[in-house]
Amino acid sequence: MKILALDAATEACSAAFWVDGEVAERFEVIGRGHAGRLLPMADELLTAAGAALREMDGIAFGRGPGGFTGLRIAAGLAQGLAAGIARPVVPVSNLAAVAAGAARETGARRVLACMDARMGEVYWAAFECGGEAPVLLGREHLSAPDGVVLPAGGGWHGAGHGFAAHAGLAPRLGLASTDPARLPRAGDIARLAAIDLAAGRGLAAAAGVPVYLRDDVVHRR
Repeated sequence: MKILALDAATEACSAAFWVDGEVAERFEVIGRGHAGRLLPMADELLTAAGAALREMDGIAFGRGPGGFTGLRIAAGLAQGLAAGIARPVVPVSNLAAVAAGAARETGARRVLACMDARMGEVYWAAFECGGEAPVLLGREHLSAPDGVVLPAGGGWHGAGHGFAAHAGLAPRLGLASTDPARLPRAGDIARLAAIDLAAGRGLAAAAGVPVYLRDDVVHRR
């Protein structure tokens, strides 16, 4: 199985090519300019692998939460590429991607993913890890930092740049460890998409839409 994954939900811009469990990735923190960089990244990956877009079994993208413009860019590119080759899209939670990357690299079994949402707020969710994919506990949230709460139990690892933006958050929660520099990566999106695609959870291209959490994002930015 072959999957192309795209992400532009944060200041990072990344693309990944997943083929039968192996992942190649391009990742850059660029702040702005995702629209002009994301597709060239994907082309670089496919060219380096000697692969063609028509060979993909699906196109994955970080569906949010995240920045409005970046989510639109990734979703629009994924929809267009998938429609052009008549393949499904696989939207993947950016918070789940953060949790998956943290769990894979640190061995953490419980991860609180927290991303800076600007305007004094954070996107956050708690995940049980250790299985094939992170399991969401409850739902994904948008709140002020003092609205972040942990499920019962200890041993929580915090991951995501929400902890860098709000330095008092991790001490208040009593986390066992933190990775405040972690951003979503297309490689982790591709790994999670492969699980969904194998389970038949791919969507028609037009159905792959972003998840913003902040409903009035257009007016408040």
